[in-house]
This record gives sequence, structure tokens and C-alpha cells, in this order.
Amino acid sequence: MVTKSQDRRKVRLSRALGVALTPKAARYLEKRPYGPGQHGRTKRKADSDYAVRLREKQRLREQYGIREKQLRIAFNEARRQDGLTGENLVELLEMRLDALVLRSGFARTTAQARQFVVHRHITVDGNIVDRPSFRVKPGQTIEVKAKSEALEPFQVAAAGGHAEVLPNVPGYLEVDLDKLQAKLVRRPKRVEVPVTCEVQLVVEYYAAR
Repeated sequence: MVTKSQDRRKVRLSRALGVALTPKAARYLEKRPYGPGQHGRTKRKADSDYAVRLREKQRLREQYGIREKQLRIAFNEARRQDGLTGENLVELLEMRLDALVLRSGFARTTAQARQFVVHRHITVDGNIVDRPSFRVKPGQTIEVKAKSEALEPFQVAAAGGHAEVLPNVPGYLEVDLDKLQAKLVRRPKRVEVPVTCEVQLVVEYYAAR
């Protein structure tokens, strides 16, 4: 359960990073599209290259709700793969189980999606998986466990209750919301992934360290 203090932190962080991390933060950004604090409205001096790269890395990390170590591991894996490292990085992060639970409309926020996984409400190909970082493979099916379907959060989800705050289901997913079932049909492509990030700046941040 997300506490009020955690909710306030997400709103403040969203304003600092310029990207909505929760539906509540999205509403705040519409009303106050500037940074938090007494200097939020004033024009800031130009940030250094390092500060710009750092902020972009933080934006990506916070949108997936992961720790620095997890992002670094994903970056190193992305760098070893063929293709552009930045695009690979986002695509790998998008195949996390908690990310796909969110994209499928089963949860309202990344934090809620992670909570559902940790509390053992989610299965992959019929097997309970309680690791949010679990990498879903193309062809695998994600479902809400049968015994959990009657719980209120999943009834809300099945009725399309999160549609107004979530992006449209991306093309790499096939979703049957009524059945609380989704299938990853192929690897995501960066251009389809609904995250706000200049991935090249993230690559430059890690390359310089």
C-alpha cells in the first residue's frame, strides 16, 4: 500500500524530473508545470552536461521504479547486445514482469504492479512469479492468479478502471482484460515503449563513469 508520504514524494520527484510517475503526479504537473520549491518558477541557469545526463538517467530509473544497481546491470547487458545500447536498455527494462503488468492494465501504477507480483498474485505460463524483475520472454502469458481475480483491485482492472490514466496497450502485447490475461507477442521496440527518456544521454552518463 502506498502511503501519503510516498505519494507526496512521487509528486515532488515528478515535478523535479519533469515526468509524471503516478496518475496523481500527472494531475499536479498539469496545474504546476515547473519544479518544486520556492525557486521552481524561476529560470534556472544552464545545467552542466553531467547534470543533464544524470537527470535523464534518473528519469528512466524512476519510471521503472528500480534501484541504481538494477539499472546498471540492465545497461551492461544492453551494451553486450547487437544494436543501439540505449534502445536495447529500454527494451530490456520493458520486459520486466512488473512493467508488463502495468502496460496490460492490471495495475494503476508501477508500485502497485510490483506489489501484485511480490504478493504472488501474478503467474507466467501458469507458474507464480514473485520477482518484479523477472524477464518475460516473447510468447509467454501473464495472468492474474485465479484465486486473486475476485479481489477488488483486479475487478477494477478487469472493468477497464485504469484506462483513463494509462497509455494504450502497446503493440507488443495482446491483452484480454476481461480474463486478466496478457501475452508478450514479441520483443518491444523502443519507439513503442511509453516512457519519456533521451536514452542516448543515459548511455553517455554510464560511458563517462
